[in-house]
Amino acid sequence: MRRHLLRLLAPCVLLAPVAALGPVALARQAVVASASAHPRLLPLEGGRNFRDLGGYRTSDGRTVKWGMLYRSGSMHGLTEADFRTLDKLGIRTVCDLRDRRERAAEPVHWPNADMPRVLSDDYDLDLRFLPAGSPKEWTPDKVRTAMAASYPRMLEQFNGQYRRMFAELLAGHAPLAFNCSAGKDRTGIAAALLLTALGVPRATVIDDYLLTNVYLDPAKLLGSGAGASPLAALPPAVVQPLLAADRSYIEAALAVVDAHPGGAEGYLQDALGLSKGDLNRLRDLYLTRG
Repeated sequence: MRRHLLRLLAPCVLLAPVAALGPVALARQAVVASASAHPRLLPLEGGRNFRDLGGYRTSDGRTVKWGMLYRSGSMHGLTEADFRTLDKLGIRTVCDLRDRRERAAEPVHWPNADMPRVLSDDYDLDLRFLPAGSPKEWTPDKVRTAMAASYPRMLEQFNGQYRRMFAELLAGHAPLAFNCSAGKDRTGIAAALLLTALGVPRATVIDDYLLTNVYLDPAKLLGSGAGASPLAALPPAVVQPLLAADRSYIEAALAVVDAHPGGAEGYLQDALGLSKGDLNRLRDLYLTRG
């Protein structure tokens, strides 16, 4: 019974972060998002947390190019107009990090003409990001601890898919988009690794992760009435840390990166196979001094 409930809950947790930040923090994220004439969030009718990673300043004074690197949630809701918009952006490659059940539940029907290469793996999502025991026994602290503990495991579980994403970028197969269901957890780690590889400062990397709390509306995902999420049966105080893009979660993954011999550069080399030459190439391809 517990495992059945967890499988019902899992997509909801991965699909619905909430605005867990206070007003000051939310304002800070809004400043980050609107500091450029380019839109951070793509103006799509059916987009889910579909964002351009351009405009972030790196430690050496360069800037991530706009229109080359995108992060997103599920693209299931994209409309014909949205597909035309993405076609104009020239997206060549999509790295879909979702498992086989998620992709079956929310398929993406790309138009046949000029569709991007879509790369994905058939696997079953590791449900250990949820607390042990009956959901009736969960507390906010248990949920927060379980979520934070899951992020280092995601570094390992999705290592192959992250490596493939970097290989595509090194090959110049961009513009490239990568996504999971909400564009928060698996995608959040992918974006953190990519921005780190490009030399974006840690504070900005975390700010980008937290923007999910600004750009993803949980009300549209949780539903109501007969279509309501199973999360509705849980106390709100327990639901909140399940759905939040909490900085402690991404910091748990980044702590593994920092603790690696050689720090972030050592991790990128040993865990993801990125040599110094690879890092220089990524920066030459996706950064600008303009």
